Amino acid sequence: MRRRDFIASVAGAAIAWARPSDAQQPKMRTIGVLVRAAPGWQRFWKAFPAALHDIGYIEGQNIRFEFRSDDGQISRLSELAAELARLKVDVILSWFTPAAIAAKQATHDIPIVCALCGDMVGTGLVDNLARPGGNVTGDSSLNPELGAKAVDLIRQMVPSAHRIGVLANAPDPFSKPFLKQIQDAGEATGTAVEPIMIHTAEELDAAFAAMETSRVDAVIVQPSLPTKRIAELALKYRMPSVCTFRDFAHDGGLMSYFADEAEMYHSAAVLVDKVLKGAKPAELPVEQPTRFELVINLTNKFIS
Repeated sequence: MRRRDFIASVAGAAIAWARPSDAQQPKMRTIGVLVRAAPGWQRFWKAFPAALHDIGYIEGQNIRFEFRSDDGQISRLSELAAELARLKVDVILSWFTPAAIAAKQATHDIPIVCALCGDMVGTGLVDNLARPGGNVTGDSSLNPELGAKAVDLIRQMVPSAHRIGVLANAPDPFSKPFLKQIQDAGEATGTAVEPIMIHTAEELDAAFAAMETSRVDAVIVQPSLPTKRIAELALKYRMPSVCTFRDFAHDGGLMSYFADEAEMYHSAAVLVDKVLKGAKPAELPVEQPTRFELVINLTNKFIS
């Protein structure tokens, strides 16, 4: 072999040896994201990818997203979930209870991680919190107990309130356990509870007019409803209001009481990471919040 051919042969071998093998390349994983476009979803969509980034996932390098939002039309969730299932994404991350239920109905094979879902046992998403069973796990931050806490907060802030209205989101399966906890808390404290089921945002004005007629003293709001509009109506009707949603007090409501969202989105990202590394959702305990945030609107007219 001529010297020049030998050098070329050695150089070619060196290049081949230095080139990373396919096995060494980061594998691109696909995360399907299914969102119920309720208040706060934009904050979720900013925080969750950031939480994944913190644990080593970079969009375009080792993960890609298939993002789907119902754009405020809850009836579209089933169609969107089925679309993600057909794409055979590696995991579905669902935000809010209706999205999680739609995802579970769409697939029994693809792992599902829930973020900010309510009462995951009561809504049938998991068998129990310690061992979820099936293909679903996540963080259950919107626990129905928050509704009972809202009753307690109203009684502390507005001692004269003896009749409380509850605006519940009828299409959201979480409305049932949420409402039951409030009714139980009302019964335990001698507080009358008047539930009002809301099917569309157009019903809100009539709901407040009805509560004024029935002399409701304060109102508790389910967070998947249009909370900003409700805060405005509560001010218009001079009605103390509380919601288990972070921004409610900033929008004009009297109080908000909610789990620490940053903690919850970090938990969801960690669970997604575990699933992508081979863990089974059935064996991953549902996470629950350890920190809560109470916000009181000191400019509200009901603060003396």
